[in-house]
Amino acid sequence: MVFVEIFRLLVVVLGAVAGLQLGEHVHRTGWAPLTGVFLGAAITYVAGGTIGRVVDHGITAAVGRLRSLPAAEVLAAAVVGTAGLLLGLAVGLPLLALVRSPVDLPAIGAFAWVLCMLGVRVGALKGRDVARAAGIAHLLDPRLDQQLAGSLVADTSALLDRQLALLGHAGLLAGGLAVPRFVVDEVRMLAESPDPLVSGRARQGLDTLAALRDAGVSVTVVGGAVPGADAGGDERLVAMARRLDGRVVTCSRSLAEVAAAGGVPAVDLRRLADDLAPSHQVGDVLAVDLVRPGRLPRQAVGYLPDGDMVVVNDAEHLVGGRDVAVVVSGVRRTTQGRMVFAHLAGSTNVASSGLPA
Repeated sequence: MVFVEIFRLLVVVLGAVAGLQLGEHVHRTGWAPLTGVFLGAAITYVAGGTIGRVVDHGITAAVGRLRSLPAAEVLAAAVVGTAGLLLGLAVGLPLLALVRSPVDLPAIGAFAWVLCMLGVRVGALKGRDVARAAGIAHLLDPRLDQQLAGSLVADTSALLDRQLALLGHAGLLAGGLAVPRFVVDEVRMLAESPDPLVSGRARQGLDTLAALRDAGVSVTVVGGAVPGADAGGDERLVAMARRLDGRVVTCSRSLAEVAAAGGVPAVDLRRLADDLAPSHQVGDVLAVDLVRPGRLPRQAVGYLPDGDMVVVNDAEHLVGGRDVAVVVSGVRRTTQGRMVFAHLAGSTNVASSGLPA
């Protein structure tokens, strides 16, 4: 009833002032002003109580429906409601100096009150978005963090690598995959690249997310700002993984180093694939499709089914050949995987293997 009585009081004051103005307009002396005050107050007392109860009933019903709102909506409602109240006062108070009427003050109060209630309801409706924009959603509503606890947090390089999909299909992503919104936006931007190789890999990365969901992996795109992180993407991603008590999954050595420095475990897909790939011993015979000339004269380059590059000496004349028999003469690990050096089977010229002296 407090709301109703305060609302009634504001309306009665407004009615009394309006009645006084009307009475003075009719006759400035005698009983006219007093009669106007009495009639205005009496009418608005009844009307104010009725209107106040109707408004209070609506607010009570709204509160009942919003009882289950999480803290994010409550805080946003308070902030936006206060902003509405201040806006109403800021717009209305100058009228006191311009108009100089006794009606101004209660009218401004009613206007500010309406804006305040409008702000409360809008804030409650958009609370989650406001909390995400402010970067405090995880503080106000930790349920999402609890659901994602222990997830792998993927960066752009991980989405562009086929190994991530293989892990999902093998059932090794049971803890779920969390992908920051800025990573998805970056991959989508790369998908529009004029470079067909870059755009193709980016589209394949977006397809990987859909394929992982189809395989039963919990894939969640996490939006909003990450508090406590610098502007760099690596720091933001590591901060998110730390918040979720998860691990970073990447193909970037620099990101893995940033994660290690921040005390966050990192899974380097390239290193994992390199460790799991079959090792090629010197003297092993391989069948390779030679696809292009190498950097050095008379070299040819091919690729093994696992993606390792094979550099074959004295084989440039066989570019375009399929299942060419070569003998491994050396192996070098690079950031892109293993690089295998070989010579043609039956060749005795192994001195120029392409390996550094």
